[in-house]
Amino acid sequence: MKKKGSNKAKKRFLFLSVFFIGLVGLSFVSIFRDWLQIMSNKEQIASLTAYYDDLLKEEESLTSEVTKLHDPDYVARYAREKYMYSLPGEFIIKLPEE
Repeated sequence: MKKKGSNKAKKRFLFLSVFFIGLVGLSFVSIFRDWLQIMSNKEQIASLTAYYDDLLKEEESLTSEVTKLHDPDYVARYAREKYMYSLPGEFIIKLPEE
């Protein structure tokens, strides 16, 4: 009789041991997967923060350009330099770039 009870206890202990080891293993796998996702998110945050900073600099530059374009003297000078417009009586001489 004692042997049957002992066998049942051994089987129960073995079953519970395997169950808890499996449960711990699944917990570690889940934690590892979440950790990988957190690291990926941190890298993405760093990348997007750098991109955001670049966009802020570009916005500042464009805002400055818009402000300058509201000035008629700047627009006239810009058109003369960029598109080679000239005032009456002016001649445009283009020098070769070195």
